[in-house]
Amino acid sequence: MAEIVLALLAGAALTAAPLLWSTRRAVRTARAATRRATEADHRVQGAEVRARAAETRARENEEHARAAEARARAADARHTLAEDRLAAAVREFAHLAHERLPAAATALTHPRTPVPGPLDTTGGNEELHRALDAVLGAALRAALAERERTDAAARAALRGAASKIQALLIQVRSLLEEIQLSVDDPRLLALDFRNELTLRRVQSLAVLSGAWPGMTREDSPLAELCVGAQSRVAGYARIEITNHLREPRLAVAARAAEPVAIALAEILGNATAYSHPETRVVVAIEQGSSGALVVVDDMGVGMEPDQLERAAELLDGQAEVLLTELGDPPQAGFAVIGLLCRQFGFGCRVEPSPYGGVRAILRLPADLLTLTDPAAPLSALAPRPITQSTPVFDAGDALPTRKRRTPRVPQQDAPSPLPAPAGTTPDRARSAWSALQSGTAAGRSAAERPAGPQGPAAPEGVETP
Repeated sequence: MAEIVLALLAGAALTAAPLLWSTRRAVRTARAATRRATEADHRVQGAEVRARAAETRARENEEHARAAEARARAADARHTLAEDRLAAAVREFAHLAHERLPAAATALTHPRTPVPGPLDTTGGNEELHRALDAVLGAALRAALAERERTDAAARAALRGAASKIQALLIQVRSLLEEIQLSVDDPRLLALDFRNELTLRRVQSLAVLSGAWPGMTREDSPLAELCVGAQSRVAGYARIEITNHLREPRLAVAARAAEPVAIALAEILGNATAYSHPETRVVVAIEQGSSGALVVVDDMGVGMEPDQLERAAELLDGQAEVLLTELGDPPQAGFAVIGLLCRQFGFGCRVEPSPYGGVRAILRLPADLLTLTDPAAPLSALAPRPITQSTPVFDAGDALPTRKRRTPRVPQQDAPSPLPAPAGTTPDRARSAWSALQSGTAAGRSAAERPAGPQGPAAPEGVETP
């Protein structure tokens, strides 16, 4: 049995050996397939990982591309904004050069001139606006410094020229006085008159340049100062002076007498220059409770509101007066009056006149007024106070009644210092001229005496008649 079993087992073994080998081969094949499948799975997984990585890189690339496009758009926007800002800056600088700077330079002289601001006021250009304002401020400071330097040089040159010319004119006056005492020729009076007109112009230039007018006086009756100012004006024959003073000997103190005479001459010169040659210039001398007034009315063309404002600024004496800004030819009358008002303490203002032209009011405070010596004779040429005093009237009041003392004589080519009465014969005229020459010489001799303690000293080298 055992052998049979062994044989069977041997046969079975022999029969099972191929099957076992096949099984083993199948197992090996299965294992190899499993390995290949596993490797394939690994490859698939790797491929999936790589695919996911590729997708991630693709997404990243897309994001980079979108970021690059955004940066490109932002760069384009910044470039466009830069171009817009550059164009705006160019426009602002052109506006600054052609509009703002000229207007600001004009406003230095005429403060009411509007100065335009930046073109773009919507905001966002604050830094540019600050830079433009800094440029504008620096340019104005440089213009002011240059203007002051130029004006100072012009004043210095004008002072020197005015001093020399004034000295020569005073020498001419003295020579004419000597000739008039020995030669009886009315043409000498005409020459003396024109010399006085020239001297008045030079005095105005001296005041503008910051120099002393070059003359001193003693205490002078106000009425005589008005007549003296009248004699310095080319259109003197048209000027009618009415004296309303309560005190005939009311006088201007020595320290301010000549400045008041210069200011009155400038006022009368303006009144005659800007009114028709056949109209009158009416002057009223008034005495108030706190001083005196000289009211001058002309019948001229008047002044516009802006001209009145500018005149008020100049007459106030506080505004800066530059020689280069007085016009061409220079309009220096109000500037001269304003400087004298500030230096010597009197005042002046202008307003529309009820006569249709301009009214100028010269105000003399009480501290500039005094009374002359009762023993000293008053000038025969000065108007005497009238009995009924006419008060100073406002622009809305009726016109005052003025009485002319002597008939007016038309101004001739060779004017005399004062018009002669109508109907004068040649002999009377000769006697009147001689008396006038003697009186003029006596008056000037009296004026040559040294001024009182209050009188300012004249500049060196300038005679003080």
